[in-house]
Amino acid sequence: MLTSRQISQQHLIIFTRYPEAGKTKTRLISTLGDIGAANLQRQMIEYTISQAQKLPRSISIEVRFAGGNLQLMEEWLGASLSYQFQGEGDLGDRMVRSLSDAFEQNATQAVIIGTDCPDADVYILEQAFAKLQNFDLVLGPAVDGGYYLIGLRRLIPELFINIDWGTTQVLQATLDVANKLNIVYTCLPVLSDIDRPEDLLVWERILHKEARD
Repeated sequence: MLTSRQISQQHLIIFTRYPEAGKTKTRLISTLGDIGAANLQRQMIEYTISQAQKLPRSISIEVRFAGGNLQLMEEWLGASLSYQFQGEGDLGDRMVRSLSDAFEQNATQAVIIGTDCPDADVYILEQAFAKLQNFDLVLGPAVDGGYYLIGLRRLIPELFINIDWGTTQVLQATLDVANKLNIVYTCLPVLSDIDRPEDLLVWERILHKEARD
């Protein structure tokens, strides 16, 4: 039985994968090794959750995970968080499922983030929810052509259909659909995901900032 808590009107969904050596951050294995890449994933997930937990308590938080199992997640991150499996299908299918669940359970604003973009800190998350007061769709563009955040006030399944996930065209394809449907949207600052060896400088900067703080 997965752990679930009451969903608030403002709901944050964190998409992630249990950090198992050899199965996560595969594009960084050549630089960091299997264990090093998994450890980086682990640290970034912990950092993302720590930022999310700085949000007002009125915003509910849910971790949607792939890989591992509930026991491993709870032993690692604690039993106080709400956990759900991402389930089957491509990324779009899984995001639609999570948003559908949220809107069916009281949410009027739902934001999805991954754990690959450490610059998507509490201030970015606060901006996303604030912008949802006036916009139906909020996107956080990533340097690689994807997006690190998507926020909605209602489920719009068309935004997640026929998207070539993992390509440099994800953001543009999503914006094309939004424009076609006349969806009122806005974008957050462009930020970098950490997927390739050259991206590790971003994580080093975050660590230095944390050490100073």
